[in-house]
Amino acid sequence: MSSYGLWLSTAGMKVNDLRQTILANNLANANTTGFKHDLAVVMQRRVESKESAGGAALAHPVLDGMAGGIEVRPTHYSREQGAIEWTGRPLDLAIRGEGFFTVSDSESTRYTRNGEFAVNAVGELVLANEAGRWQLLDSTGLPIRVDPAGDKLSVSPDGTVRQGRATIGTIGLSANEDPNGMRKVGENLFEAKRGTMRPASGTLVPESREMSTYDVVQGLASMIEASRSYQLNATLLQLQDDLTGQAVTTLGRVA
Repeated sequence: MSSYGLWLSTAGMKVNDLRQTILANNLANANTTGFKHDLAVVMQRRVESKESAGGAALAHPVLDGMAGGIEVRPTHYSREQGAIEWTGRPLDLAIRGEGFFTVSDSESTRYTRNGEFAVNAVGELVLANEAGRWQLLDSTGLPIRVDPAGDKLSVSPDGTVRQGRATIGTIGLSANEDPNGMRKVGENLFEAKRGTMRPASGTLVPESREMSTYDVVQGLASMIEASRSYQLNATLLQLQDDLTGQAVTTLGRVA
């Protein structure tokens, strides 16, 4: 029974350690444009005798009536709409509704909600961060190129890019047919791990950016709660270890 308690406390420590890691990453990205915060998902673990079809042989009249502890499930990201902030910069774009910008580094295609773009030395529209590595693609999957020395650029809500009176192209927004088909890959980028990408129904808000979806105040409260839960499980683990040691010592003396 003591080893069962040790297992439950250890599982609780592991889960809360993961929660703190995820919450800390969210906090670090509280001001990252277009950031979708991560959600730690945990669930109650079933007792061993109910985990598999052959588990009946492990049935125990006492242990089966107890909880099986908790376990971590795959992490999900928030799909909520971030607040939209006006910046006044012509190449800042926010997405209202579903969809991602499609970007490429000439080798890989990725997707992002970060709409802060710039024009590089050869006239390509690129993500302003990451040293201009990621090119913005149009609705046909080609990089959008403008004249670096030309007239002022503007983007309409339907994604049409204009330089002066000339139409340069149309920014395409993409969404996955599988709601769970997108996976984070770092740099505030996503990739399609499964499902098919299709045109999205979202619209652009020019001269604006989408803020992070992370609520700092709620996040700090969650970090405190996770830290306390971790410490409580660590204390219980130590107590159970001490009791086990005392039991071994006492039984050994009697023998």
